[in-house]
Amino acid sequence: MAKPGGAGGSRRRPGRPVRDAPARRSARPGTARDGAEKSAGAAPEPSQGAEPIEGPFVLGVIPGATPGKWIDAWNERMPDVVLELRQIPVAGQREAVLEGGLDAALVRLPLDREALHVIALYDEVPVVVAAVESHLMAADELSLRDLAGEIVVVPQDDVLGVEVPGAVAASFAPPHDTEEAIAIAASGVGFVVVPMSLARLHHRKDADYRTLRDGPVSTVALAWPADRTTPAVEAFVGIVRGRTANSSR
Repeated sequence: MAKPGGAGGSRRRPGRPVRDAPARRSARPGTARDGAEKSAGAAPEPSQGAEPIEGPFVLGVIPGATPGKWIDAWNERMPDVVLELRQIPVAGQREAVLEGGLDAALVRLPLDREALHVIALYDEVPVVVAAVESHLMAADELSLRDLAGEIVVVPQDDVLGVEVPGAVAASFAPPHDTEEAIAIAASGVGFVVVPMSLARLHHRKDADYRTLRDGPVSTVALAWPADRTTPAVEAFVGIVRGRTANSSR
């Protein structure tokens, strides 16, 4: 089986990972969804009104999200309307969408959808991150059974909440974030389970990862305030749903 860092690690390429600004291009770690068929919540269809689109369009992005393809489409269709990326934490993503001055945001589900429109975009496969020299890295992929007896490191910003039967809880306080947890695992202490995009975002030469075939996926979605569906938001929704510049409903 192909090593998950290559073409076998994902089934569609939704974009490129982002830190605080548009980031380098890399492999895409998720399974894309058909937003028109699998939207989460009662998100409206974009209208075809003549109201002009005003910028900037401020898009919040949680760590590991891959909006590059959609940003490219936006810049091509609306070169005079600036799209501004703003990094947001998963822990405060809902508050950021409602109160953080964003037009919309790429978020991780689950999310309380009250007062929000939410469209599920793609699923990310989970991976196990450990030191390059760890015996766990000898396999092409792993299952939860393979992790029994190993030390599991769970960061405070964990987004998967995976339960690993038989794993040993770390004797130290939970790391502050995923980057710190991966650094601990890279030192040879235990393993971390994260969505593949976060393993790539925090890549280290002394760490590697393998797909966890029976672990939970992480769904990335587009969310925006239900009472602020602006023409700019409608335009971006149309882009993520795959509509062309000339398409009509």
